Amino acid sequence: MRNLIILGMTLAMSLGVWSTALAQPAHQPHAGELSAGIKRLGVVGSVLYVAAHPDDENTRLLAWLVGGRGLRAGYLSMTRGDGGQNLIGTEQDELLGLIRTQELLAARRVDGAEQLFTRARDFGYSKSAEETLRIWGREEALADVVLAIRRFQPDVIVTRFTTKPPNHGHHTASALLAEEAFAAAADPKRFPEQLGTLSPWKADRLLHNVSTWNLKPDADMSAYLKLDVGGFNPLLGRSWGEVAAESRSQHKSQGFGVPAERGPLLEYFQPLAGASPKADLFEGLELSWRRWPGTEKVIQAVDAASKGFDASAPHLSIPALLRVHEALSALPENNPWKAIKLRETEALVAGCAGLFLEARAAETTGVPGQPVKLDLMALNRSPAAIRLVSVTLPGSAPTTVGTSLAEHTPFKLSQPVALPEQATISTPYWLRQRATGGLYEVPDRALIGRPEGDPALAVTFLYEVGGKRFTVTRPVVYVWTDPVRGELYRAFEIAPAVTATLDREVIMFPNGAPQTVSVVLAAGRAEATGKVRLELPAGWRSEPAEVPFQLAARGDERTVRFTLTPAKGSSERSRLRVLVESGGRSESWRVRTVNHEHIPPQTVRQASEATLVPVTLATKVKRIGYIPGPGDRVAESLAAVGYEVTLLPEERLAREPLERFEAILVGVRAFNANPRLGVHRERLLEYVEKGGRLIVQYNTNSRVGPLTSFVGPYPLEIGRDRVTDETAEMTPVAPNDPLLRAPNRLTPADFEGWVQERGLYFASKWDEHYRPVFAMNDPGEQPLRGGLLVARHGKGAFVYTGIAFFRQLPSGVPGAYRLLANLLAQ
Repeated sequence: MRNLIILGMTLAMSLGVWSTALAQPAHQPHAGELSAGIKRLGVVGSVLYVAAHPDDENTRLLAWLVGGRGLRAGYLSMTRGDGGQNLIGTEQDELLGLIRTQELLAARRVDGAEQLFTRARDFGYSKSAEETLRIWGREEALADVVLAIRRFQPDVIVTRFTTKPPNHGHHTASALLAEEAFAAAADPKRFPEQLGTLSPWKADRLLHNVSTWNLKPDADMSAYLKLDVGGFNPLLGRSWGEVAAESRSQHKSQGFGVPAERGPLLEYFQPLAGASPKADLFEGLELSWRRWPGTEKVIQAVDAASKGFDASAPHLSIPALLRVHEALSALPENNPWKAIKLRETEALVAGCAGLFLEARAAETTGVPGQPVKLDLMALNRSPAAIRLVSVTLPGSAPTTVGTSLAEHTPFKLSQPVALPEQATISTPYWLRQRATGGLYEVPDRALIGRPEGDPALAVTFLYEVGGKRFTVTRPVVYVWTDPVRGELYRAFEIAPAVTATLDREVIMFPNGAPQTVSVVLAAGRAEATGKVRLELPAGWRSEPAEVPFQLAARGDERTVRFTLTPAKGSSERSRLRVLVESGGRSESWRVRTVNHEHIPPQTVRQASEATLVPVTLATKVKRIGYIPGPGDRVAESLAAVGYEVTLLPEERLAREPLERFEAILVGVRAFNANPRLGVHRERLLEYVEKGGRLIVQYNTNSRVGPLTSFVGPYPLEIGRDRVTDETAEMTPVAPNDPLLRAPNRLTPADFEGWVQERGLYFASKWDEHYRPVFAMNDPGEQPLRGGLLVARHGKGAFVYTGIAFFRQLPSGVPGAYRLLANLLAQ
């Protein structure tokens, strides 16, 4: 007997491949998928695709590899995309990385490939691989790529990018690491701590997948290996170009919806190391079981199962699949494909039987030490003779069932289970510890590279068919019905008894004035009582010092407020922590949620902390109108330091009297996201002409968001220039520029402590009416002056700025607040 253990995953089949997901319903493969999956049992080849970010992967190639050739394919993304920008919400940094992780998993469920990661953080755009590898740590990042290769054991490794600049430094670094790891993974002297359960692995070849999106129509590609990844599968009713488009369109936070492609789709490759194929990507590789001696019975059993498949009665293939399983079980344990194909075979047995196995929790979360009611169902949706032998609930010995699963007759079991007192609180494993460097901290090395961690709870079903017993482990899920979207799933999670979430992660203290902060207490269990207090730096005061609370029912919330007074003369950043004393424990937990319709709900639980930032800030104006852009938290940051901010979405902008605002800001990419803002151009310029101040933050000119309208009073072109070094010197073009003097006198200290970058999408050309304020540049580059431009127009002022206020203000950078206050006062 072999185990089909899907730890933390539901059984989801796409194009015959099982795909991972913590919070997805068990997918019942249709007959076309089952047929493709059975044929795929005879294919024993694999390809690992390596790049830097979510969306870098070539979904056309992945879909074809899995569907067209029946291979095992994986995508190793160096990062989770945390440093990018967000078109669908305000999440940034680690929460954005969480969204993009789920978007990658959604893409893999479509194209059938597997998803892998390293611990590398996406720290934003980098202009060199040297900088990238210095921040990540070259050896640590290389170790993760080697680990992925040794685990996945690919025959072929494919890179998306080249090792030659210019390119995004992350892109170049991913290619450099793949090339180095190709050799290092085969060397037992490299990273020996990985060996034991793993062995050195030598891939046969390393190739570069030549990018074609920017090729000229007459480009000569004759020097490259050519591959047509088009084609159509009538069993699935789809071409691989259609599958690939659906997969790529899962990257919704980046606006990467693409049209379906049909017909021939050419991809090009350049051999880099190992074997050099001339006519076919897999030339010289044996991709069937014939690559090993003694596999004749496996080949015969797979052929028989494939030829005998009846799409109208898949259950009739179960005996043939059991013979495949028997032949596979007889192979030596050191065969690298034995365990993989046994799992695939067992999954196909369950799929041919239409076997539905599920474990649902009655609530979304449970609390350590408290009971959780579980509802189990086992349903045989075929005439196959299946017997449910036992079920194993979390923390319990197997419970004997011993009942036949008659066709369409569900077996149900409802039973409470007690969560251990020391049960681990659920949160994405790479976010459990606060990251400060270039890699996420992952103490449990077994988790490194996995897209998600283990489920909070899992139930194991043991069933028997044709005299063989198999186990299937299902994660416990919570299921509910939305009146619009229908039945929805999310992962069951273990939560603290009480969470205490601050209303802000960064608390600004302008001019030493006390600030009131709110803490939302939420009960994970009934009758939660205790007290909450703030752990503050020396000399800081909280009024009140502590607050008692009583939360009667599970899910109850209460907001408590504290007034914080800084220590006299405070000027340095510091931290506070919220402590909850309840039930004999002193804990600190906050909860943040991510909710978007295209991914399952995500929850992050971490220590409830905030950064305290004193700032000397003079503000000349108060009433601000803000035209929001996507992924933009500037408005709430301004409100937190005393500005009166009114949001002006397009429908309100049309009727709002603009003269009541002392200044108007336009959010990042607002004109990209909403071209209708151009309708209001004349009205906004009239506002400026009469004495208003209008500040437009960066927009882009790109395929994702072409700039079809703009509001500047004089000609101005936006380019792609940026300064990625957050420590780059900000040199005033005119030292006596009034922007630098009032109402805040700016000094070099105001440009210290910035995060990720100085700015992006600077103006590349501008009319002489604009005056540049700063010159800045990355190391080794010419100074750029298009990051902040000011023009007088009538009695007012217009500003275009690529300075990354959208990152600096939420991060609590004092100098960014002072600079923006000066802009607002112009």
